Amino acid sequence: MNKRPKFVTFISWFLIVGGAFSLITSFTSMNDPLVLELMAKNPIPIPAQFALIYIGTAVSMTCGIFMLRGANWARFLYITWGAIGCLIGLATSPMKLMLVPGIIAYGIIVFLLLQPNANKFFNG
Repeated sequence: MNKRPKFVTFISWFLIVGGAFSLITSFTSMNDPLVLELMAKNPIPIPAQFALIYIGTAVSMTCGIFMLRGANWARFLYITWGAIGCLIGLATSPMKLMLVPGIIAYGIIVFLLLQPNANKFFNG
């Protein structure tokens, strides 16, 4: 098996730790009136938004764990799920400008995950 590129390790741990942080913050914000008020401005019902948050977090954390192990399917699942999440956010978010940093970060991650040395690692 090829050596794992450092950026794959960083991205994987970023997804795992970020997912854990997301779980904690979303769970603690379930009863926050300000958060619920902002979520109410989205056309997707609030319970469905929380479901998407938890499912998306689970997918990201799972992808991070399996990308550390070199699973090519995890890399493409993350890329696909992230693209779907960006599209849903752009279609439904009342505050589209707040999506820009996340979309830029996603683009950088995808760019790195598709580099030749990442391809060697995941296809090794």
